[in-house]
Amino acid sequence: MSPSPRAMNAVPMFGQAQKLAVAGARLQAHGFKAMMRYQIEMLDFLKHRFEQDVKLVDDLVSSSEFNDAFDVCSDFFQNAAIEYSEEMGKVASIGSKLASEAASRVRTETESVIEDMAAKTVA
Repeated sequence: MSPSPRAMNAVPMFGQAQKLAVAGARLQAHGFKAMMRYQIEMLDFLKHRFEQDVKLVDDLVSSSEFNDAFDVCSDFFQNAAIEYSEEMGKVASIGSKLASEAASRVRTETESVIEDMAAKTVA
């Protein structure tokens, strides 16, 4: 049988444990959202790259000269290298933003818990 909400508020330890559990759940939810942002970004990028792979095959099939095929491959690899480096920059930017947001959330949650503990100590 679980304790009633009134009983949980009567014992300060239960109130703090409940706040800690809620804070932990919030942090997990934000972590989940962050991972989903990464996944969406990577899937968008991979979709684009796969489309470029198909275009490469089409261009190779339609080229009639060896030099044409060489130019097609050269352009493909040059564009791929540029796009991969740009994507890594985007991923690094997302990571930096998420780390900053997480630090801010942890700081806010910590301050809230400390204020609650101080208020209960005074009371």
